[in-house]
Amino acid sequence: MYALRSLIFYAGMWLVTVAVVLPVPLVLPLAPRVRYRYLALWGRCVLWWLRVTCGISYCVEGREHIPATPSVVLAKHQSTWETIAFQSIFPTQTWVLKKELLRVPFFGWGLAAAWPIAIDRKAGREALRQVVEQGMERLRGGFWVIVFPEGTRMAPGTRGRYATGGAALARQAGVAALPVAHNAGEHWRRNSFIKIPGEIQVRIGPAIETTDKSAAVITREAETWIEEAMTTLGGTPQDHK
Repeated sequence: MYALRSLIFYAGMWLVTVAVVLPVPLVLPLAPRVRYRYLALWGRCVLWWLRVTCGISYCVEGREHIPATPSVVLAKHQSTWETIAFQSIFPTQTWVLKKELLRVPFFGWGLAAAWPIAIDRKAGREALRQVVEQGMERLRGGFWVIVFPEGTRMAPGTRGRYATGGAALARQAGVAALPVAHNAGEHWRRNSFIKIPGEIQVRIGPAIETTDKSAAVITREAETWIEEAMTTLGGTPQDHK
């Protein structure tokens, strides 16, 4: 039954993706914020369809910690779900992502229109420079920047090495860094077709002030908060892998 429901979900998701992306050439000349509002329709539709077909909902704790001005979100990365759901949780946003995603038919084309920060993760310091320079431009444009410091999706109960790029951006821009934990991997598993019904928990931590702190210190504070929160969200952090 889970397999059938998951199949129906994916079929609907791809239909919505095609329907939303086909008109993208018409919105490309518009301002980034206008393009984002159009593209965000896709995320809301997918979340609704996920709840209807697979019985996956979510709850959010700590909304009161969300700053009133654009900030950098440093979030746990377990699945595709958070890249979709964060559009409904946080204000107008963009994401730091690997440039290869922009080549995925339809999905990548829509991403490209959303003013992302697409980097080559093998580029080292050049990738960090891109994150900071382009991220500051997005923040000045009123966009929040979503960063997954682990860089790749981690299975529940595991923990990746937290990179300092997002923290370096927050420090350079003089904005807050917002740590976010969730257990989406328990329901939308990495590299798994099957979706598991249930409620995903999202927990937003207190904003981390970045003034007079190094990127390493900011990253360490975010990592400590996130991984401690994970112990009560269905995931137990392990040593770096």
